[in-house]
Amino acid sequence: MSLSPEQSTWAKRFKWISLIEGTSFLVLLFIAMPLKYVMDQPMAVTVVGWAHGILFILYIYTVFPTASKLNWNFSRTLFALIASVLPFGPFIFDRNLKKSQHVDF
Repeated sequence: MSLSPEQSTWAKRFKWISLIEGTSFLVLLFIAMPLKYVMDQPMAVTVVGWAHGILFILYIYTVFPTASKLNWNFSRTLFALIASVLPFGPFIFDRNLKKSQHVDF
């Protein structure tokens, strides 16, 4: 499947937002939370949690127009939403999207 230039732009934008949001979630879970509970450094969760929250909202805000532009069906859109709350979910969704659309963006 070949994407139009507009679709390619939306796909690339979503990919980058997705990967950054997924990375922020992993940093929150595996670095900031242990710093808070093991090293008694609560500021790590405050800063990283705040950044992750903004990125999460941006991700959710981007899912629906991207789904519309790339003609995703309901299940793919739902998978994108579920992926946002699972560790490593955005990375798995990105890999699945590349395979199913046969496009490397």
